[in-house]
Amino acid sequence: MLQLILLLIGWNDLRVMDTLFSGRRCFLQVPFTSSQLPQCHRKSTSIMQEDSALAVEHLKETAHTIDDLFSSEQRSAVLQLLNSGSREELSTVKLLRGRKSANIVEYRNKHGPFRDLHTLLEVPLFQHKTAVNVCNFILTKDETKERKTNIPVWAMRCITPPIKAERLENANSIVSVVFGTHKIAWTHITRNMVVHDWRQQACTKFMKKTCMPSVYFEQISSIVSNLPEADFYVLEKCGLPCQNPSLFPVVLHFCKVETMFYALLNKTFAQDRQHKVVSMARSAVGKYFGLMIGETRTSGIELVKQLLSETVIQDKPRVSFVNGQAINYRHMLSANKHRREEELCDSLLQAVAFTELLIQNTAA
Repeated sequence: MLQLILLLIGWNDLRVMDTLFSGRRCFLQVPFTSSQLPQCHRKSTSIMQEDSALAVEHLKETAHTIDDLFSSEQRSAVLQLLNSGSREELSTVKLLRGRKSANIVEYRNKHGPFRDLHTLLEVPLFQHKTAVNVCNFILTKDETKERKTNIPVWAMRCITPPIKAERLENANSIVSVVFGTHKIAWTHITRNMVVHDWRQQACTKFMKKTCMPSVYFEQISSIVSNLPEADFYVLEKCGLPCQNPSLFPVVLHFCKVETMFYALLNKTFAQDRQHKVVSMARSAVGKYFGLMIGETRTSGIELVKQLLSETVIQDKPRVSFVNGQAINYRHMLSANKHRREEELCDSLLQAVAFTELLIQNTAA
């Protein structure tokens, strides 16, 4: 009977057992091998070995604090986000989405700022491996942010379709195109803010009842043939409300012109699937230059005149023109007081905004 009990509990060596029957200590030697152990015992032994291995691995991980894995600069960068970031800012880190970001904020409110990275282990849902991965993700996020040099989120959202940062880094020039109901203007500018071409063309056949698609195609084709080669062609997106029935003909006109430019300028899209033509919201340019009053964009003519004046009188102006054309453009805008050259001026402002916001800010 005792041998059967010993067999069931898995004693395979000399063991000591208090018997309930005699109250004496019995010394029995039961020599059997592990192959004779019951199946349930062999499984439990395997589980115990796995748990032991995990425990050893955990001890190796925690032998050094998390702070030992990072430099002082890296620790400071991670702690800055952990101690100052809101729940929304923390959630921008992939591994902190959901409850983990809330737990960090709750821990800060209760215990104060994190003293070191190892303190993360005191936050619910954080184990050693998770905390290390979170630190690595925060550092990776900061490196990406530095490479993009903090391009405003609204600036990226105002461009459609989106452009990858590496394409902006390699861009040397753009052509900014602005079209109204009877005029189309464009500006060719390089990444060092030198304007090589700035002009407009009248389109007298637009917005007429007899204006057929072929007329749009002929008119815009003639303009495209005069546009210089550039890395990007930026079209102004007016964003007129479609709900107003009286504006429907104007909205339809803008859609036609925009579609024609996309079709005629995206010459290699079928091969490389890369857009060279993008649209930039008119309101975003107005926001960049402070031309917005509520939701309304005001005229940029006076601002353009100021840029032209700075080109002449300053050693390092914001914008420069090839062949000293700034004086001629200034005279043109001043002489034509009865003509509102809005499209011409808006094309220059859009070119400056796009170049300063996106191209220059992605430089390594």
